[in-house]
Amino acid sequence: MTQDKFKTMHNVFDNFTNLTVFKLISQGHFDGLESPVSIGKEANIFTAKKGEGRVIAKIYRLEACDFNRMYDYIREDPRYADLKGKKRKIIFAWVQREFRNLMKAREAGVRVPTPIAFANNVLVLEMIGQEEPAPKLKDAVPKDKNAFLDAILENMARLHKAGFVHADLSPFNILNDRERPVFIDFSQCSPLETSRSQEFIDRDVRNIHNFFKKHGLAVDIDEMKKKVTSP
Repeated sequence: MTQDKFKTMHNVFDNFTNLTVFKLISQGHFDGLESPVSIGKEANIFTAKKGEGRVIAKIYRLEACDFNRMYDYIREDPRYADLKGKKRKIIFAWVQREFRNLMKAREAGVRVPTPIAFANNVLVLEMIGQEEPAPKLKDAVPKDKNAFLDAILENMARLHKAGFVHADLSPFNILNDRERPVFIDFSQCSPLETSRSQEFIDRDVRNIHNFFKKHGLAVDIDEMKKKVTSP
């Protein structure tokens, strides 16, 4: 697909983003963008062809991002200092941060997509799913809810033991991959040393608790939290 045709079809990218996409293509990370998985306020998610398979391209829209929200998560992370007011650099750091956080999560044994590459405002990831991307938990309630919940809590605990909290975990950020959870969206994932880490833990646990309670499980939020945070 040519740059002009792609821009006409989707009408979401500026020239800088198009050049970044083509840079990643030229580096061999994928062959070309294929079809949208979701079009959000801040990022557009596409499948991309890679030989006979597919990967995911997550593309942040440079003029539509909530820079203040991003900076609020990133400002205490020592890896990203002196970014206040630098909007474009905040987005680039946000993308790099997701790549690095996914690597940390994988090292801890958390089920996440494998990060492949990033450049500027574009992140390339393993596609979770078979022929199509796996659905989000909110759209695909598991058949064995107890087993699925246990697996979520186990993954949260592994992340906690590695010194991190997801900080935005919900049925929107968990995929149901053949009845197994996969965590996604790791840009806001934060070290436990940050001042808001307890708030993030409480919120993540509450979001998961509320979802499974809504779907009929008798779940104790304090027991859930204990499973996540116990040494």
